[in-house]
Amino acid sequence: MIIITGASGQLGHLVVSSLLETVPASTIIGLARNTDKAQDLADRGVQVRHVDYDKPETLGPALEGAEKLLLISANEVGRRVPQHQAVIDAAKQAGVSLMAYTSILHADTTPIGLAEEHKATEAYLKASGIPHVLLRNGWYTENYTAQIPGALERGVLLGCAGNGRIASAARADYAAAAAAALTHENQAGSVYELAGDEAYTLADLAAEVARQSGKPFVYKDMPCEAFQAALKEAGLPDGIATMLADSDAAVAKNALFDDGRALSQLIGRPTTPLADMVKAVL
Repeated sequence: MIIITGASGQLGHLVVSSLLETVPASTIIGLARNTDKAQDLADRGVQVRHVDYDKPETLGPALEGAEKLLLISANEVGRRVPQHQAVIDAAKQAGVSLMAYTSILHADTTPIGLAEEHKATEAYLKASGIPHVLLRNGWYTENYTAQIPGALERGVLLGCAGNGRIASAARADYAAAAAAALTHENQAGSVYELAGDEAYTLADLAAEVARQSGKPFVYKDMPCEAFQAALKEAGLPDGIATMLADSDAAVAKNALFDDGRALSQLIGRPTTPLADMVKAVL
C-alpha cells in the first residue's frame, strides 16, 4: 500500500490524483485530519483514514499495512519537527519499506529560515534507518500567481527579492514528482533538488502579467524591513510577515534558483511555464 499524508491538502490531493493515473485506487491510502475533505478521493476508490499528528495514538492505525509512505511537510510552522518525528517513529514501527519526504530546495545550504525544520526532519529521518527519498521542493509558482489579482488592482507587486532568480514550478509538477518517486524502482537514498525548468525575477513576473493583462503592472523592490512592515500593514500576522520577508531576502541571494532540471527529468515532461500559470490566474 502507498500512503499519502495530508491527502485533503492541495499538494496531497494532487499526489493522489497523479498516482491514480498509474496504480489502482485499491493500493492507495490517503490520510487526513478531516476525512470529510477527502470524500472525493474516497468516491474514486481511495481508502481514507483519519490521522492527527498531535495525537500519536492515531498514527499506528493510520499506517497499518504501509509499504511506501509520503510525508508531506505539515503546515504548522514552528510545530513541524515534533509532528514529523511522530510520523517517522510510527513509520519505523509499521515497517515502512520506503518513505518520501517533501523538504525544501537545497535544504542543507539555503539561507531561508523555513529550512530549519526541514533540516531537522531530514536528520531525524536519516537517523531512523528507514530507506527514504528526499523531495526538496522549490517554490510553488502559485505562491506568486495567487497574489496577482490583488496586486494588479494596485498596479504594483511588492517585495525585497532584488534581481534574484526563481526557478519555481506548479504544485501539480511537484505532485507528479512525488508520485514518480513512490512508483519508480530503486528510489531509496535519492535526493532530488526539484525546481522549474525556467527561472525569472519578480520584475520578469510583473512584466509577464502586464503583457497578458494589458494593464500597467510593475515590481517595486524595497528594503526588507519596509516590505515586512507593508505586509503587516496589509493585515498579515507578524510571524507570517517575517517569514515572507525572510524568504524574499533569500531569493535575492538566488536561494530559489536551480538549473539541474531534476524535476522535469523525474516527471518525464517539461515543468509548467510561468506564462501558462499567469494566463490561468488572469
